[in-house]
Amino acid sequence: MGFFTGLDAEKYDRKYSDRALIQRSAGFFKPHAGKLVWAAVLTLVIAGASALLPIIASRGLDLMKTGFNAGIALIIGGLTLLLGVLVWVANWISRRLIVQAVASVVLKLASDAFTAAANHDLSFYDEFPSGKIASRITSDTQDFGQLVTLITDLIAQIVEGAILAVVLVRINWKLTLIMLTVIPVVALLALGYRSLARVVTRAGMRAMANVNQTIKETVSGIAIAKNFRQEEAIHTTFSNANTTSYQVNVRRGMVLSSVFPSMNMLSGWMLALLLYYGGLSASQGAVTVGAWYLFLLSYDRFMYPIMNLSSFWTQIQNGLSAAERVYALIDATPAVQQMGTVQPPRLTGKIEFDAVQFRYKDNEPVLEDFSLTIQPGENLALVGHTGAGKSSIAKLVARFYEFQSGRILMDGHDIRTFDLGTYRRQLGIVTQSPFLFSGTVIDNIQYACGDVTTTEIERVARQIGGGEWLETLPDGLQTQVGERGGRLSMGQRQLVSLMRVLVQRPAIFVLDEATASIDPFTEWQIQQALILILERTTSILIAHRLSTVKAADRIVVIDHGRIIEEGSHDRLMDMGGNYAGLYNTYFRHQSLAYIEETGKLK
Repeated sequence: MGFFTGLDAEKYDRKYSDRALIQRSAGFFKPHAGKLVWAAVLTLVIAGASALLPIIASRGLDLMKTGFNAGIALIIGGLTLLLGVLVWVANWISRRLIVQAVASVVLKLASDAFTAAANHDLSFYDEFPSGKIASRITSDTQDFGQLVTLITDLIAQIVEGAILAVVLVRINWKLTLIMLTVIPVVALLALGYRSLARVVTRAGMRAMANVNQTIKETVSGIAIAKNFRQEEAIHTTFSNANTTSYQVNVRRGMVLSSVFPSMNMLSGWMLALLLYYGGLSASQGAVTVGAWYLFLLSYDRFMYPIMNLSSFWTQIQNGLSAAERVYALIDATPAVQQMGTVQPPRLTGKIEFDAVQFRYKDNEPVLEDFSLTIQPGENLALVGHTGAGKSSIAKLVARFYEFQSGRILMDGHDIRTFDLGTYRRQLGIVTQSPFLFSGTVIDNIQYACGDVTTTEIERVARQIGGGEWLETLPDGLQTQVGERGGRLSMGQRQLVSLMRVLVQRPAIFVLDEATASIDPFTEWQIQQALILILERTTSILIAHRLSTVKAADRIVVIDHGRIIEEGSHDRLMDMGGNYAGLYNTYFRHQSLAYIEETGKLK
């Protein structure tokens, strides 16, 4: 049991029968049927030509039993050379066609898997590590491609064996019958072996996915690890995952290779029988020496695909398990379900929560019977302690999560009736930790709106503090931001994220404000960018800065998924309730009056 610790299937995994996997995989190859038909024809040519080689050799041996004949030897040598060239050319063309078809199928399969992964809601990624998902899209699709190439090789060898079997039956059916007795034994071994091979192959792939996930997390958090001097700890974590993978894959290798000795033993028994019985028949004149030699040559070619089952079976199980994992990702049911595909017009931004119930887990309610109306163009600030439900409200508006009951209306329409892609194009979202992609500043600004020109971006950028923030960038808009924006300060990342929203011109703006400390000048620039956005959108502001809270048209105080207070800053302060307590705890130290008072006390 220790080998499989931590290698449980994901919740969305499912088991498919071999037949279902083959039928579904065949659907991917339909667009390439022409190439596959030609490859099949060439496979028959290869098999036929290969089967002729031992027949020509044995026939030549019979013709020269009375003595060496140079003419016959030359003819046999020429025919053998010709068949060898034919096999090489046919094999090259066949493999080229198959490689093209397989590459196209792997491309389509990986694309479908990536699309399915990208379409899943955020709750999917809360539960399932992204590193393991990436492993299915990359490694598993490649393993599936290798399966198809190997199967075509195996089919060619089986066809060759079948042709030889027909020829051998016509020469001596008794010897052929002896040779064929190995097939049912091999079939029984293969059937009994299949289930065990699938189990250890699945475990091996899960172990490798764990290694990929560990590497991804370690590399992503390398700065934190170095900051806390935890290089040894992350090496231990990786070593544990890698050791588990090693142990699982060693066991897998032992299981997958166990069939080969059995096949070898069967092959040896059959060869001994053919040598004894064939030699006895040849000595008694029941079969010619050439025919006996043909049986010995053909036995190798006949047994080759059967023996290859032992080595190919590893790859076959790899491929089938890989296909199973990729199809499970594609077939996973999204939690967010739309009831329609209505293309929404330009939204005015009226948002209504009507008795909404929402929870991330069954026993952990976040919003209960929650109702709230946000008017078009209104700037609404949500405040409350951590875990009160503020971010959940914003995520539901963006349809990142599915609510359990109630309704969310957008301009009077149920949000679940919209086409998600079109709807989200009208949303501008800035998260608490702004994420930037590797590339330049302008690449990141154009991310959601590729048709906006550099001139337009510069014009908008200079509306923020006169464009002075651009002067802090070494190469202006062409500055490389690094992985996750690591080359920029937190304030610069926030400004780039806000610029990305500004050029998008959304109807609804969601800001989950970062709590990181930034200098007053950068905060002033950020506030200017916010003003430009707020004056043209309906906004939901999860506020951590006093300047953002005071700029809101209405402040809503959330506690355990319920609205306990709402109003303007001054009104709520006069009430002396929960908001006043939050102000004194979180916001008061940011006010100018507090800073001046503190300065006088010093």
